[in-house]
Amino acid sequence: MSELVSIITPMYNSENFIEEAILSVLKQSYTNWEMLIIDDGSKDKSIEIVEKYLGRDNRIKLIKNNINKGASLTRNIGIEKSCGRYIAFLDSDDVWFPIKLEDQIKFMHNKNVALSYSSYEKIDESGNHIKNIMISNTNPTYNELLKSNHIGCLTAMIDLKVMNFKKVYMPNIKTRHDHGLWLAILKKGFNASGNLKILAKYRHRSGSISFDKVKSAQFQWKLYRQVEKINIIASAFYMVCWAWNGFLKQA
Repeated sequence: MSELVSIITPMYNSENFIEEAILSVLKQSYTNWEMLIIDDGSKDKSIEIVEKYLGRDNRIKLIKNNINKGASLTRNIGIEKSCGRYIAFLDSDDVWFPIKLEDQIKFMHNKNVALSYSSYEKIDESGNHIKNIMISNTNPTYNELLKSNHIGCLTAMIDLKVMNFKKVYMPNIKTRHDHGLWLAILKKGFNASGNLKILAKYRHRSGSISFDKVKSAQFQWKLYRQVEKINIIASAFYMVCWAWNGFLKQA
């Protein structure tokens, strides 16, 4: 198997982390990939760091937004420009283990699923271990995924061949757009499967939207009501489930 993997990496003011993300891709045992780094108007030295690698490896590509467009549209630009059978996601402050792509492609080939994901390690801004996030649901249904997002974006991979090479995009909301994409795939009747192996490191940063629980809840509600078009009573039910599952994850 040597199908191309398109790695989507949105970037905004990531000078402290982007090099580590790039190096984790360069160290992959699976080598047939393209890394699409989409800069969303960085004001720091992020672009300079990426440009160092453009001349060294033509698999790394830099796309620059002329204005700040936000994470969902920025990821969608990467998806639109991608050429691979597989679409994978790596944020500019996260890290993959060297076997990530190789292991995940074999896993997807054996399972014949449109979407796969894995367990991952949670680290702090300095890269210190916080805890391991082990997936608890390896074959979620659409309704189960409404109750809790089991899929860490940095571990997700989509097989477009299973989906007849029809690309799918993230909804245009500030956060929870990755959750919206997973829901869209399952809603179309395709399956997702989780690999229990830890294949990536997620960097938990203070000040991010995901760190702010109130804002996270607001965007989760928006996902239910405006993106999934779920009625208010059912949305309230799913919000309670989401909040409870979030509490259990933090416990």
